[in-house]
Amino acid sequence: MKRTKPALVAAGLAALALAGCGSGGGSSNDTAAGPNILFVIMDDVGIDQMKVFGYGGKMFPILPNINAVAHAGVRFRNTWSMPECSPGRAAMFVGRYPLRTGINQAIGPNDLATSHLSPYDVTAPKLLKKAGYESGMFGKFHLGGPENNQAENSTPSVLGWDYFYGWIGGLPGSNDSTAGGYAKEGTYMCGFVPGDHQPLGANTGACYQPDGSCKVITSNPLLEDAAGLQCIASGGVFDPDTTCGTPTFTPNFNRENAYYVSPLVIIENGETEKVELDDPRARGYRTTIETNAAIEWINARPSDKPWMATVSYSAAHTPWQQPPKDLVPLLPSGASPLDALSCTNGDEDSALGVRVIQDRMIEAMDTEFGRLLVETGIAKYNEDGSLNYDPKASNTVIVIVGDNGSLATAVKLPFDPSRAKGTAYQTGVWDPLIIAGPQVAQPDREVDHMVNMVDLFQFFGELAGLDAHEEVPHTIDSVGILPYLTDPGQGSLRTINFTMGGLNEQANGGRNGPCVMTTACTVIPTSKSVCEDNLGVYWGEGYTDASVIDTDPVGAGYATCADVNEALYGKGKPMLTLVPESSVAIRNERYKLVVNASVDYDPDTDSQKKISTEELFEVNQAAPVPLLDTADKNLLPTTDPELEAIRKDLRAKLDDMLASNPPCPGDGNIDGVVNAQDLANWGKIALSWGKSSVYDFPTPQYRDGLTDNKDEQVIQSNLNKTCEHTYSIY
Repeated sequence: MKRTKPALVAAGLAALALAGCGSGGGSSNDTAAGPNILFVIMDDVGIDQMKVFGYGGKMFPILPNINAVAHAGVRFRNTWSMPECSPGRAAMFVGRYPLRTGINQAIGPNDLATSHLSPYDVTAPKLLKKAGYESGMFGKFHLGGPENNQAENSTPSVLGWDYFYGWIGGLPGSNDSTAGGYAKEGTYMCGFVPGDHQPLGANTGACYQPDGSCKVITSNPLLEDAAGLQCIASGGVFDPDTTCGTPTFTPNFNRENAYYVSPLVIIENGETEKVELDDPRARGYRTTIETNAAIEWINARPSDKPWMATVSYSAAHTPWQQPPKDLVPLLPSGASPLDALSCTNGDEDSALGVRVIQDRMIEAMDTEFGRLLVETGIAKYNEDGSLNYDPKASNTVIVIVGDNGSLATAVKLPFDPSRAKGTAYQTGVWDPLIIAGPQVAQPDREVDHMVNMVDLFQFFGELAGLDAHEEVPHTIDSVGILPYLTDPGQGSLRTINFTMGGLNEQANGGRNGPCVMTTACTVIPTSKSVCEDNLGVYWGEGYTDASVIDTDPVGAGYATCADVNEALYGKGKPMLTLVPESSVAIRNERYKLVVNASVDYDPDTDSQKKISTEELFEVNQAAPVPLLDTADKNLLPTTDPELEAIRKDLRAKLDDMLASNPPCPGDGNIDGVVNAQDLANWGKIALSWGKSSVYDFPTPQYRDGLTDNKDEQVIQSNLNKTCEHTYSIY
């Protein structure tokens, strides 16, 4: 395996010395041992949402606490992630592009272990452990498990985290439209009984807890949360217009309810606990639970040991659901009660309603982020309630990111909702990155140089005094970030940026079912419920609208978006636009090349075939109106020799990137060689598990979701083979 240390690593090591960080070999929690790291991830919050970066449109979330940190640190205005959450997060934690991790889209329950983060990968917690760090994660995981993974709910522990308190699958469940069993399905689309200014609402009622206790809640919904929302925020189930005694129905405490009832997992000292839904710890507002857990863990850390705390907020991922009003203290004067807002596509007010709710969810996250800083001693509140953050007052580096671009229905103008999350266009991959801490020279500045989320992995190593490229035994794609903090004049450390998304591997070539969103079809949602939570209509298994398509048998639905278009065309109906199944992009400082591919139905040949497109754009970071890669700005085809030379150069670099990780059948532990260790690893997995694993190899074309003798034969036939992998292009 070819491995040559990039010259650019030297810049990070030089900055490390300037920042006063030592080798990281000691255990005392001082500058020489490396600072503490508070890593905050926002879900589905693209740069278009962030007024502090110059964007946000006319209606944007108000984020005073995040803004305070942004003005005390460095705002990176040209940062790419991946088009979806799991590949974006994997990039952060292992410094490797999806072409190396196999995680191409959000991990779903049918995705095989080869599309989960490998237990043999070197994650940030494993890297930092070499420098004496303890690592905890709080909130959304979504890097692997529990399905199709031998570690199941213990996956965070296997991947190196010392402590975990959160949600393995990542996505909140759907809103409980029965409000805890009180009503029939589809009655309360936001998951709670609203105030009496709404249909079937109430201003008072009995709030029952799982332990049988009860409290009557009465509210003025024009001034405070509806009684039903207050009840679910306390962990209860609401019985409207009654007093405590015998409920008028049997409260259901074992049903998920989006942000208020979630399947919690706690991992401590190597022991994994799956918390049941009727346990008070699994009930309450999810953003608050995530924050409380982080505060408790950080405050319990010994003073002589550095730590990294990843607060991986679920907000503002769908489903949309109102946060407690007391977490939105800057609610605009005269604003409607939160329970008056639509959470679904069921009425004409839904488009505005879900946008407002998402803003409120992000604002609630900002409130809890501020409390996190204050209750851990990293910041203080001023007398007026604003945040007083001095980055030199604690030996803690704060990193705030978004995991991918905003969801289409939440995109802020002038960004393009038709080219949002799930695509490699700017709106889908351009994300906020804020870093603050004592290392920052000349705070409150911006960096316009290209950065990729894979660079965070090397940055975490830089802070701990570790050269990630030397510590990791396989290819990583990271470039340093620390030089930008310590040297305001630092030039760009990247010559290109790269992003990609596609399909994850499922048994025997399967894929997620088609989800129709207005005039587009996508396979991004991981299940029927996720499709519907994102205001879509699921056309996969169970679809029964015979007025649109015929199904045989009724309810069989369709496997792919191409199948949907073929059926629609046969009915004489307009075909749908396809969200690309594969979307990759590469850019230099000025130009960006986007290559999309899907399998679609072709009426001319009456067959399904691969459709590929190539587009070239000029892009920039101008605020408030950046030059974006919208459909009308495509520079191809071109007769301009200079543009054609740029296209060829970018395409050659893209092809080199995509070819930089050739298959290595039999190498399950990604050490670059097929040897006896692979046979030993395979034997343990086959004997104790036998299902999906990183030792399930394609035989011949697809993986079958099993680790068995067919996979042993692959190893045997490739024994002593060395894999040729190279570093990516910067």
